[in-house]
Order: sequence, then structure tokens, then C-alpha cells
Amino acid sequence: MKNICDWKNCSKIANYKAPVEKDNSKKYRLLCLEHVKEFNKNWNYFSGMNDDEICEFIKSDETWHKPTQSFSSSDNFFKILWNNTLHNEGNKFKFNDTFGQKNQLKFNHNDIKAFSILELSVGLKWEKIQKKFKKLVKKFHPDINLGNKKYEDRLKVITLAYTQLKNTYRIKN
Repeated sequence: MKNICDWKNCSKIANYKAPVEKDNSKKYRLLCLEHVKEFNKNWNYFSGMNDDEICEFIKSDETWHKPTQSFSSSDNFFKILWNNTLHNEGNKFKFNDTFGQKNQLKFNHNDIKAFSILELSVGLKWEKIQKKFKKLVKKFHPDINLGNKKYEDRLKVITLAYTQLKNTYRIKN
């Protein structure tokens, strides 16, 4: 079944999509080559906006139109994410059998949870933690996974766990 051009009084075959609205929705209309060229030549995303609205759009575009917060904010996403991760008791922890003999470091609950998130035995050498972190970043990075939100969220948790251990090793070594 062939589509007919949506342009007024045109009966040519339509092979090209043109947006119906400016909101980046999936709504589009089908046009023939001649009319899609005309549409593109006249398309102005900012038409109907005043200078303040355009500036606000450009500013918001710098953060992919996602809300941002101060890191000191009490409802900061990373603080909430980390606290929720630490209180999720569903994970089992891996313990190194010789931990007490090889290491004099003492790890708190947050550290143990961070080892669990990184799927590591508690008390490993810092070099092994770094190696595992790099491997996980490559696996879960959104650019590798076509921007999938699931992978982005997983990478945030992994990064928080790594930061927890980095701070612990820096303090204790």
C-alpha cells in the first residue's frame, strides 16, 4: 500500500516524514520529495516563541531538558539513590575467606554494600576494584546501550558504589 502526500492538492507518493508538532512527539505526516523540501525550507522550531522562551529552551537543552539540582540539596537524586541502595537488603554479600587475615581495614555497612553492587569480594585490593569498575562502565554506559534509561540508572548506582569505596580506601590507606 502506497501513501499519498499530505500536502494540499498533491497526489504524489509520500516517502518522507515531517513532524506535525514541535514537541518531539512521534506524530508526523507523510510528504513527497518536493513537498518535504518545501516543508524543511520553511520549518522554524522557534516560530511563535519570544526571546525569553528561546533562551530558556536553549538553557534547558544543555541538560537534555532534564531537571537539575544542587548537590547540597536534601532531595538530591544521588543522595536518595545511594540511601535506597544501601537499605535494599535483597542482595547477598560476598566475603573473602581470608579477609581478616590479609586485611587490617575495617569496612562499614556502606562499604560492604558497595562491594556487593560491584559484585566483588569484600576487602579486595584497590587495583582490582578499579579494574572491575572500568569493566562495568564499559558494559553499562548509556552510549554503548543506545541511551537506555535502565543502563543509565544501573551505571549511576555502580558509580556511587565505586565512589564510596574510593573514599574509604583513600581514608584508610
